[in-house]
Amino acid sequence: MKFPKIHTLQEIAKILNCEFVGDTNFPVSGMNEIHVVESGDIVFVDHPKYYDKALNSAATIILINKNVECPEGKALLISDDPFRDFNILTNHFKPFQFSNVAVSASAKIGAGTIIQPNSFIGNHVVIGKNCLIHSNVSIYDHTVIGDNVIIHAGTILGADAFYYKKRPEGYDQLISGGRVVIKNNVGIGALCTIDKGVTGDTTIGEGTKIDNQVHVGHDTVIGKKCLIASQTGIAGCVIIQDEVTIWGQVGTTSGITIGEKAVILGQTGVTKSVEGGKTYFGTPIEESREKLKQLANIKKIPDILQKLKELS
Repeated sequence: MKFPKIHTLQEIAKILNCEFVGDTNFPVSGMNEIHVVESGDIVFVDHPKYYDKALNSAATIILINKNVECPEGKALLISDDPFRDFNILTNHFKPFQFSNVAVSASAKIGAGTIIQPNSFIGNHVVIGKNCLIHSNVSIYDHTVIGDNVIIHAGTILGADAFYYKKRPEGYDQLISGGRVVIKNNVGIGALCTIDKGVTGDTTIGEGTKIDNQVHVGHDTVIGKKCLIASQTGIAGCVIIQDEVTIWGQVGTTSGITIGEKAVILGQTGVTKSVEGGKTYFGTPIEESREKLKQLANIKKIPDILQKLKELS
């Protein structure tokens, strides 16, 4: 998430009421999660296990809960609770904006686009040309939709990320300040839910078709011309490359990559990254031929046991 303008390190520290290490005029241009940070971004870290990863990431400002040695060319924001302060920054730079109309006045809707009754179009939404938005679709703030997109009834674009920190009093949510971006010629079925990124974009690539009742988690990037069948659940921060086919009731873990032109057969649990150009099945996931051989061999076990019994 980029800020509307570049701020100084001192200005950010003042918002958070925290100490800092570095030049008071050190430039701060945005904030992001560690997998998408760039120079000028703030990243937060609150566990020693991940200190080195954050300090050595592309981020140049590290919001951290310990005064450590600052890497050359970077700056630190010292906080007793980086998770809380990351939320403070999200609320400061992208606060929730109330809406009391079905279609926001700030929304931009292209020529030829049809929006059926009872749909909600949030603030600063952009919808391209010749789209069809069926009834009872909810499109949250800052969502971007390309041309020739069809979205069926009951689908929700832009709900919050499922991202929590466990505290003694309960779970504290990491506030989502990202977007959903839908490219041209995408089709999305009924009752789908696509969560926005925490700070970046959840992206559906051009020409991809999504069946009914599919969930896509925060910051996931789906490539071009993919097919995703019903009741599939895709976790956050997943990369699905171009022309992947995912059949029904597939579930994935977070942070994995599914390679180009891979085929994931129904009811598979994608527990790790997989190469492209192959067909996969089962939980834990394996190439389908190997998994089917294993299942065939399991069926032989009673006969093998009977033969062993006869020999004895």
